[in-house]
Amino acid sequence: MTINKITPGQPLTSTQKFGLELAAILSGGRDVVLAIDLTESVGLNDEGRIRLRQIIEDSLKPGDTVYVVPFAKNVDLGGVTSGVNQLAAPMYFSSKNQENIDKILARIPFISDPNRYGTDIQRAELTIYQSIAQINQNRVQNNQLIKAQSIVWVTDAPLLTQPGISSQVWIETPADSRFRISDSPESQERQAWIKALPLKVRSRPIITKDNKEYKLTVVDIDPTIQEFCTPAPGGQETCLVTPYLIRKLWLPGLVVLLIITGLFWTAFKLYRLQKRWQLIVDFEATTKPEDQRCRLLNNKRIAIGEYDATCVDSIDCPGVEVRAYLERKGEKLYLVPTNSAPIFYQGTKITSPTPISRSSFRLNCPDNRQNDYEIIIKVKK
Repeated sequence: MTINKITPGQPLTSTQKFGLELAAILSGGRDVVLAIDLTESVGLNDEGRIRLRQIIEDSLKPGDTVYVVPFAKNVDLGGVTSGVNQLAAPMYFSSKNQENIDKILARIPFISDPNRYGTDIQRAELTIYQSIAQINQNRVQNNQLIKAQSIVWVTDAPLLTQPGISSQVWIETPADSRFRISDSPESQERQAWIKALPLKVRSRPIITKDNKEYKLTVVDIDPTIQEFCTPAPGGQETCLVTPYLIRKLWLPGLVVLLIITGLFWTAFKLYRLQKRWQLIVDFEATTKPEDQRCRLLNNKRIAIGEYDATCVDSIDCPGVEVRAYLERKGEKLYLVPTNSAPIFYQGTKITSPTPISRSSFRLNCPDNRQNDYEIIIKVKK
């Protein structure tokens, strides 16, 4: 597959930004660039080394990809000459163990190079910002998950200055640098990337033994790619971001939807199980439309006949025995006869546990002379 050099695209919608954040979460890692100024004016001191070690030892997480990029007048790309993906030799931080930490620390130039001078900071910014954007864009073209990204700058040069950096702003910029000209293509391209990428900047000053200052600055970049929407035949428009998000998120989205649906269903079932049922009892022998209300919880029962201490309530009928139980099991109600005296459900004599599917049903508890004693029970769940 041919990879094209990326240029700044058009703004993303809030929905697209949210989708890209989800895609980055699924990728399980970040791109971390350690951009180290090698000029003698920085000269990493003990504090600077400690802070860099802190970043490596404490903040890197399994799944991170680390790039070490030294710079001064030019940016050291480790022999890479491609204009497409300019950051070389990535190190994959697979697990947080001493071996992986030492491997990254060994690549960091903790000592300045006396042969390096004239930090062209705007050239370094353009190279690194364009390159780190290219990495995510390459992932999109290869249908891979993108990552959140961070650049750790260690330099005494000012960052994110306006195009056309003069000697008053930064004296070390080489005299022949195209970045001294505000409207040069290089200056405009750098400014376009600074505008296109969602940069979040945090900085910490560090004082050297010569009482000079340099800074350790972390620039976090939310997971992003460059959007390009192009008119297509038939009044259509073809874009990059939304189709990519559909390809990467439909299956995880379906899984999440099923999980959420399952959780709601489980919560609903638990609610239904915990809810008290009301049983409204109407004795046909009386003129009252409602003679008794009983409440029934899950795994509880109501006695029909005499009082039973194991039951939450009882429904009176002729005789001195318990004829049956109304027993709740989850969402189902059962009539469980004791066979000590006859009981009829909807006109049928019951001799074994019988499920009751009706919300209103009739029981008959005849006395010794076979006189009917009918009860109508309505169930409100």
